Amino acid sequence: MHKYEELFVSLRKVTRAIGLYSKKLSKESGLTTPQLIVLKEISQHGGWMVKDIAQSINLSSATVTSILDRLEARNLVIRERSVTDKRRLGLYLTEQGETLVNNAPRPLQTHFIDRFERLQDWEQTQLVSTMQRIAYMMDAENLDAAPMLEVGLLQETTTPE
Repeated sequence: MHKYEELFVSLRKVTRAIGLYSKKLSKESGLTTPQLIVLKEISQHGGWMVKDIAQSINLSSATVTSILDRLEARNLVIRERSVTDKRRLGLYLTEQGETLVNNAPRPLQTHFIDRFERLQDWEQTQLVSTMQRIAYMMDAENLDAAPMLEVGLLQETTTPE
């Protein structure tokens, strides 16, 4: 097997793991991964505007607006105009949204971060650099991508549903 084929197999495994965890998240919470990420961001920064959320989680404002439309339709988020500056439209969780965020599955990253932080600094830097290079080589460096993936607890082995 060529080295690039080995790399693609590993990338497919990572992609598959993310997909499986995303399905689990959706089943457990009724939300997509980006929806939960946006909800958690609003929970931490109530009153922020769309552009603030978008910048914080590395998604476009258009993508965040589309996600917010769905969350607002489910009565999880409200957009409230500022009383001091009518141009500002702040984002807030509803009571139902707060309950959902508080009961949401814990982040996949917790497991990953624990292992990642046990690596030497040079190893962490090497992994980040390598992944950035792969994204560049795949013409993916400018794609929307949230920095965190929210899912349930990691299991050592995952079986397809």
